[in-house]
Amino acid sequence: MTRSVAADEQLDLIRRGTATIVTEDELRAKLERSVQAKTPLTVKVGFDPTAPDLHLGHTVVIHKMRQLQDLGHTVYFVIGDFTGMIGDPTGKSETRKPLTREEIEANAQTYRDQVFKILDPDWTRVVFNSSWLAPIRAEDVIRMSAQVTVARLLSHEDFAARYETQRPIHLHEFLYPLFQAQDSVALRADVEMGGTDQTFNLLIGRDLQRAVGQEPQIAITMPILVGTDGVQKMSKSLGNYVGITEPPEQMFGKLMSVSDEVMLAYYPVVSGLDSAEVEAVVAGVRDGRVHPMEAKKRLARTVVTQFHGAAAGRSAEEAFIRQFQDRETPADVPEVPVLRPLGVPIRVDFLVATTLAVSLSEARRLTQQGAIRIDGERIEDPYQTVAFEAGDRPLIQRGRREFRRARIEDAPPQPCGPNDPKNP
Repeated sequence: MTRSVAADEQLDLIRRGTATIVTEDELRAKLERSVQAKTPLTVKVGFDPTAPDLHLGHTVVIHKMRQLQDLGHTVYFVIGDFTGMIGDPTGKSETRKPLTREEIEANAQTYRDQVFKILDPDWTRVVFNSSWLAPIRAEDVIRMSAQVTVARLLSHEDFAARYETQRPIHLHEFLYPLFQAQDSVALRADVEMGGTDQTFNLLIGRDLQRAVGQEPQIAITMPILVGTDGVQKMSKSLGNYVGITEPPEQMFGKLMSVSDEVMLAYYPVVSGLDSAEVEAVVAGVRDGRVHPMEAKKRLARTVVTQFHGAAAGRSAEEAFIRQFQDRETPADVPEVPVLRPLGVPIRVDFLVATTLAVSLSEARRLTQQGAIRIDGERIEDPYQTVAFEAGDRPLIQRGRREFRRARIEDAPPQPCGPNDPKNP
């Protein structure tokens, strides 16, 4: 840890990778006082334990927390066990179901176990906001509520959308940003961080601090991490996430599956590399000096190493190369019998449908999308015929992870009817 870094240099580091800072001038002033007094800033980030595991989307802000720790500042990891019982309305089109105390406690323990894969435990204060919110009296709630107008609350994008379409907004949801703001008052936060979707809540924190005579906190927002689908926010409910406790090979495979553009967007916020290294990788991919596949493997190896160690990172990469680059077949590929009329070539769509698809139409779509390989060769014409003999065992591959071994068998001949011209 060091506190000898000049304020302007700290500001330059903090600025990198952020979406917004409200305001930079105020942050510079706080940093200058911190350097002069050799006193760390109090940095607050809240996490409602609404799910049992953290994913890479959560780590964007956690990496920034670690950066502030490395600059000598104290981070408060606020577990929202009280606010979690309300449920953050941000990003929700309907009132969300409150969590039970048992669910919150179980999830909170998991968060504590996982967050120190990134944060330095010696410079982290893990606190529960129930310790100051649970004792609040009715008159305190009235006093807090008097600082924010209904019009201001309805300017919140999610509330505004629900109000416009006459979907319910329950009164307790209006209290959520007030209680989150009270966390900042209780901790006398100098800085609060969150995703860009938390901007409204962070600014309410500034309002409540001013109301009680505190210097308002700096609101720092971080970009929202897009999921592996490259379209929507990373979310467990959408299935487009990379969990930080997932097995190494699974993490590695998911990161290798993202598009090149998503990979480059991930580098600055989840790789943990310094800005010079990130800029070199991105520039190299852009100008053709670095192959996107190699950049993607480096990202996947680096991320797996963060959460599982260097040996696991190397092992996951080696497994990926064996299976997908060297076309090494997994040892436990299921075998599926495929019946065909005696001596008749098999159409690709039929072969795929009987092994890896639920219907002929899905088999055609997958083939036309280039998602099917037969014995390592990509097939793009679903109506193409392949001349296998009875006893052949071609390997059918869908995408990168699904394999089936087709065991070709001749179907017994059908008996001829009395009017069949083939009947002697």
